[in-house]
Amino acid sequence: MGQQSEVKPPSAPKAAEKGGAKVPKEEKKKEKKQEPVKQWRGIDVKPLNPSFEILDRYQVGSKFAEVIIAAPPGRVVEPIYFVSEAPLRPEEEVALERVKDILTKELDFPKLGEEEEVRKVLHESTLKILKKYRRAVGLGEVSGEQLERILYYIDRDLLGFGPLNVIMEDFKVEDVSCDGVNVPIYVWHRDFESMPTNISFYDREALDDFIIHLAHKAGKHVSSAFPIVDAMIYGKHRLAATFREEISPRGSTFTIRKFRERPFSIIELIVSNVLNSEMGAYFWLLLENKANIMLIGATGSGKTTLLNALTTFIKPRMKIVTCEETAEINIPRENWVRFVTRESYGLGSSERGEVSLFELVRTSLRYRPDYLIVGEVRGEEAFVLFQAIATGHGGLTTIHADDVETAVKRMMSPPMNIPETHLSLLDAMALVQRVQLKGKAQLYGRRVRYIWELEDAHKYRKIAEWDPVTDTFRVNFANSIQLESISLMTGTSRENIVLELWKRKELLEWMRTNNITDPEKVSSLILSYYADPDKLISELGLVVKKPPAVAVTAPVEAQTLLRMPAQGQTTVQLAASTAASPTELENEVRTVADYIVDTLLRKSGPIPYWQVFVKTPYPRELIIRAMRHLKERRRIDIIGGIVELME
Repeated sequence: MGQQSEVKPPSAPKAAEKGGAKVPKEEKKKEKKQEPVKQWRGIDVKPLNPSFEILDRYQVGSKFAEVIIAAPPGRVVEPIYFVSEAPLRPEEEVALERVKDILTKELDFPKLGEEEEVRKVLHESTLKILKKYRRAVGLGEVSGEQLERILYYIDRDLLGFGPLNVIMEDFKVEDVSCDGVNVPIYVWHRDFESMPTNISFYDREALDDFIIHLAHKAGKHVSSAFPIVDAMIYGKHRLAATFREEISPRGSTFTIRKFRERPFSIIELIVSNVLNSEMGAYFWLLLENKANIMLIGATGSGKTTLLNALTTFIKPRMKIVTCEETAEINIPRENWVRFVTRESYGLGSSERGEVSLFELVRTSLRYRPDYLIVGEVRGEEAFVLFQAIATGHGGLTTIHADDVETAVKRMMSPPMNIPETHLSLLDAMALVQRVQLKGKAQLYGRRVRYIWELEDAHKYRKIAEWDPVTDTFRVNFANSIQLESISLMTGTSRENIVLELWKRKELLEWMRTNNITDPEKVSSLILSYYADPDKLISELGLVVKKPPAVAVTAPVEAQTLLRMPAQGQTTVQLAASTAASPTELENEVRTVADYIVDTLLRKSGPIPYWQVFVKTPYPRELIIRAMRHLKERRRIDIIGGIVELME
């Protein structure tokens, strides 16, 4: 922020001629009658109709701002979002505009991260103006509630979003959109979903000015030559806007997707029943062991929110690199490199300097990340991410899809072009959806509908499922090959792996019961568990119940007879249509085991555990069984994630 200059009153009328010729009295009177131009002209804010039924009301940020959700009388409830603010008297409105006029000329626009510092300077400057230039602004002695009210409007108009500021401050609003002139602004509310507000633009020029105002807040340029804006406004709100009629016949439009400054912790998601503590513990165990996880769902389903919460489970010493188009991920770690794409500079053929998501993901591999997190894959960057996964990096990302089959088809098609053999490198996929809740005060919510583990591109194991009737989750760890894989890689029995999972489940449940939801406190407890789990459990007085017996139960469709694939063929094309007998299955395991031994002999030395899955063209379950078979017969050893032959 630039250096604050001395606050000056509105400039006096200039002399008509050189030498200080006096201005005629008639002109002086005209000048006195001139009112300052209102900042927010062209915006209509309708009052609440007394006949409407009030469904909910609450204050937002200040005692001068209130949200009222009401519905017109009738059989069908059609809620409307009303913004109600403490009104100003006519003389206060004039004074407010004059004070803002002085402040906008004397103070610089706030930069990202300087909002609180600017707010302090803004209040101090306003108090000086009101005290020193009472006659210039048209108010006498200002104090008490009147001063608080004026300061509220100063903050709202100069630091906030003007008449839309209450909506932007409302923590229950997730999305704000304007479809054009003379159309109510719509919001997406957590409790009532999509509904119109009592605010609308009735003047095209006013809406254009507001779009420019939003673009400037984001540090971006918008004009008829560049009519599209995609940026981040301070507070991490994501702005998408179009300017005038260049590409939108109804005039300028905008949508603001709101993001919380403090991200949701995993415990808040458990409390909200997005997932349960067992599923949280399962993700924790996978992420500790560098599993590759993909979250799928529609726009606004909560994929990024869940992804951000899951990063808390990554081991503290792991290096994390994130690549995003818009900075949304917020990880409570120091060892974290953050990359964001950049738009090009210049016009037409002279455009240069663009940094795409593909280039970021490619560059991130040179940073040797333990975990590579891509905010969302939709293009060629997905191929680079899977190459990173195939070379031992942990991967975490999201994709737009309605189910696992759609997600797999998208990844195998242009422009992603993921090879079918690489898809089995994904360890787990979770579907997040916005769902309708039955028999509850909250009509809608977000839930992890399913968790799957991938055997290959066409075979998935269901680990967890949401029951819409009871709003609970069914979890089946007996169906998990990942637990078996972690058991094999770490040299720990499957029973102890399940016991470890149960300990973590009890810790998450304890945090939920004791309402420990702050992200920093949650992260601190998880780091303490990594340091000394038994000590933490003892200090908290946790009693870990014996987990239910979990045995490996492969699904029938996974027990297929496979032979070595010919050139140009995949394991899926070679799958037999009927289930294999126990003898045939044992022969399959031996065949895969021999292939693994041959691979180790050709390498003439140990190889990383993850590389076995890349180099062995068989389903994941068979590979795990084959390595278990070899280890039990002491033909291989697995220590610290390294597989080597034993003499």
